[in-house]
Amino acid sequence: MAGARPDAELLVAGGGLAAQRCCEHLRRRGFDGRIAMICEETALPYDRPPLSKAVLTEGRSGDSLSFRAEEWYGANGIELLCGVRAAGLDHVGRSVTLEQTSSNGRSSGRASRLRYERLLVATGGRPRRLPGLEPGGAVLELRTAEDAARLRSALLNGGPLLVIGAGLIGLEVASAARALGVPATVVEAEATPLARALPPALGHWLAGLHVSGGVDVRLGTTVAALHRHTGGARAQLSDGSTVEASTVLVATGTAPATAWLEGGEGTGPALRTDARGRTALPGVWAAGDAASFPDPFGTDHVLTPHWESAVRQGTAVARALLGEAPAEHVPSMFWSDQHGRRIQMVGHAPSPAETELDGEPRPDAPFAVWIGRGGRTAAALLVDKPELLGRAREEIAAAAPRREDAPGDRPDEIAGNRSPETTGAVR
Repeated sequence: MAGARPDAELLVAGGGLAAQRCCEHLRRRGFDGRIAMICEETALPYDRPPLSKAVLTEGRSGDSLSFRAEEWYGANGIELLCGVRAAGLDHVGRSVTLEQTSSNGRSSGRASRLRYERLLVATGGRPRRLPGLEPGGAVLELRTAEDAARLRSALLNGGPLLVIGAGLIGLEVASAARALGVPATVVEAEATPLARALPPALGHWLAGLHVSGGVDVRLGTTVAALHRHTGGARAQLSDGSTVEASTVLVATGTAPATAWLEGGEGTGPALRTDARGRTALPGVWAAGDAASFPDPFGTDHVLTPHWESAVRQGTAVARALLGEAPAEHVPSMFWSDQHGRRIQMVGHAPSPAETELDGEPRPDAPFAVWIGRGGRTAAALLVDKPELLGRAREEIAAAAPRREDAPGDRPDEIAGNRSPETTGAVR
């Protein structure tokens, strides 16, 4: 109803890291309005990076993954709506359609609406699904804690494991499998792992790390057909070879879980925002894997579906809602643990790229690689060199082209259109 009092002054769609950090900052800074958080899963909001690492190798689960104890949400006035998914958006009437989900994550058919004053879209991402590789039987994907528990159980039953895709998730799972003594094969369509993030020479080093860890790495190869059978599956590869596996993990990347904004299910385009998380829709903000923030050290919007970016973006939205000044821009970073090595990637590597090696890339030695072009440092790969993180960020920031404003700092730069959202604190 037009003019009706909103049910929530801030409605948070999603229970991931960006959503959590936004709520924490708001409450810590004294915001006392009603906050409601929609969580598709029935579990308390939890951390996802351990799903491909400690959950598989150590069996971590339940409360050990939760961001906060259940009592924290009650004490801080965060209304958790667990087992509920956002199913549609009316941005004119400022309401979100909600659907209850059953134990298998499917809609129960029961729907309701929740009105909001401001909305944060933080619904994260979902695994990309390819024809013929849909999950079922021996074929798994990894997004939720339930997925991780199912994958751990399969690995404990032995192997071999086939991983389709050499992105971060696929490589971390392959590493975890080898730590459990499970034979693992990784099939990747690109010529090197992490081809979008790493220059080819560094991708080859990463492939070599997995080979030295006992992983059978097949690069420049795709799965032509997958034949499921009792006890596993047989993959026919594009090079004519076959791979037998007891478990198949499809890890071909993720895409923003934004189809619900148009009343659909699954993935869609990321929501482009300004540097503070505002979208072109009035009263709608976005953060995390569902959002595309401007790169303050580049020339365009970028997807940064990583832990630290979710923290910074969720906090950026909270600061903007409170009317606080934005935090200082820093180059983005992601990390990964593989075969006992801590790998950190700072910034975005240009293509083509020039590289400068600091140290020796031996299996047992720490090293760093400075990545850039035309004498300008744009990125750095740090292997067991966390002490260089600050220096890497400083060099990348100092070398970035100078601007009066970082791209997307002004509302009229959102998606190339003037944003109808005006600056101001949530009341």
